[in-house]
Parts: sequence; structure tokens; C-alpha cells
Amino acid sequence: MSVNVLDADAASGRTRRRLAAANASLAQMAPDIALTLAIAVVVLGAWQFGPPLLGVPRYIIPTFGDCLAEFGRMVAQESLGRHFLATLWVSVVGFALGSAFGAAFGYALGLSAVWERAISPYLLTLQIAPKVAFAPLFIMWFGYTAWPKLLVTLLIVFFPILVNVLQSMKTVDRDLVNLARAYNMSRAAIFWKIEFPSSMPALMAGLRIGATLAVIGVTVGEFVGGNVGLGFLITYGEGQANTAMVFNAIILLTVIGIALYVAVAAIEKRLLHYIPRATH
Repeated sequence: MSVNVLDADAASGRTRRRLAAANASLAQMAPDIALTLAIAVVVLGAWQFGPPLLGVPRYIIPTFGDCLAEFGRMVAQESLGRHFLATLWVSVVGFALGSAFGAAFGYALGLSAVWERAISPYLLTLQIAPKVAFAPLFIMWFGYTAWPKLLVTLLIVFFPILVNVLQSMKTVDRDLVNLARAYNMSRAAIFWKIEFPSSMPALMAGLRIGATLAVIGVTVGEFVGGNVGLGFLITYGEGQANTAMVFNAIILLTVIGIALYVAVAAIEKRLLHYIPRATH
């Protein structure tokens, strides 16, 4: 009975400590949150009242209210939800595939200097080639489907992660590797115990970059040959001289990019919690 009481007291103490830490963190963040909200109010106010005061026509810069009204119309009449989900799906899948292939190639080349020297010229050539130029080619091969958008997104995401992972493999502490070899650790054990953990910060940095580039890739694909998605709405709104529609599509693309970035940052914080972070 006494043991159960002690366990309950210990659990209650841990809960109180967690709540106290959460409250302290929230109190510390409160000034930053207030400043961010104040800036948002100023920006929205300037957006709403600035163009009319300056005599800028609404077809050039629509006000915030115009964009809200157009947003409601797009939801009701333009199937905005379907376009948003189509872009979100390609962004997430393209980001996931580009990240997986980029990390896999980076680790594979980092483990073999011979293969790195053999394949690097081809990878460099593919990296230098403008990714936008591949979109029409993919459309010729796969038609007006999701594949061209997916492949462009994959290509754009692939290289930042490949470069980050490969560079991190070159900067692993060689003394640790030599020590592991002295203790007769296998090549696989050296990779999983030393090289892979050492590369995690660079990998997560590459993923953060890739999260922002994924939206660019899918938008390019939708510009060139899409018939659905937010990029398609931008080109459609341009043809209709509907600037508010273009603004709304751009804002939603930004929301997708921010969501991907925040998700990667949360995963990074969870995985790399042991690394101290600088405070300003």
C-alpha cells in the first residue's frame, strides 16, 4: 500500500514539474508571441487600407477583404479544397521520396570513395541542369498526370539532402572511427554507431531546406502542365485577371511550405534533443 502511495506521489511530482516547465516556457515565449501578433495586425492593416489610400487599383493589389471574399467564392465555386489537397499530397510525397533518395545516395557515396568519384560528375551535371526544364519532358513522357509534378519535386528536394549528408560523412571524427576499428567493430556497426549519428544534424538541416523547396517543385509542375492544384489556380487566375485568386493561391502554398518546415523542425527537436542550442 505504501509503495503505491509513493509511486502516486512520484508521478504527481513529475506531472507538477512538467506543468511548471511548460508554464515557464510559455511565459518566456509570451513577449515574442505578442510581438509577432502585433506585426501581423500592422501588416494586415496596411494591406487592407494601404492600396486604396495610395490609389492602387484592386486588380493590381487586392485588399485583405477582397482576398477573403474571393477565398469564400473559391471554396464554393472553384473546388478550392480539391486543389489544395492535390498540391499538399504531391508536396508531401515528393518531399518524402526526394528525402529518402537523397539520404540513401548521400550515405552510399559517403561510404565508398570509389563510387563517389565515379558518380559525382553525373550528379553534378544533373544538379546544374535547371529542374524547370525537365517539367515539359516529364509531361511528354507521362502526360498530364501527377507524375511530372512528383518527379520535379523529387529532383528539387533530392540534391540539398544528398550534398548535406555526403558532406557530413566526410567530416566524421576519424579518431572515433579508428578507435572503433581498433576494437574490431564491423563496418555496419561503425556506420550505425558513429557515422549515422554524427550526420543527423546535417541531415535534418537538409530536410529543412528540402521542405521549403518541395512547394517550389510542385508549383513548377502545376504551372507547366497541371490541370489541378494551387499552381494551376495561379495560372488560371492570371488568365482571368483575378489577382485576388492569385494572392490566395500563393498564401495557401506558403501555408503548405510552413507546415512542412514546422513538421521537420519538430522531428529534429525530438531526435536531436541532446544537442545544446544557442540562446540569444
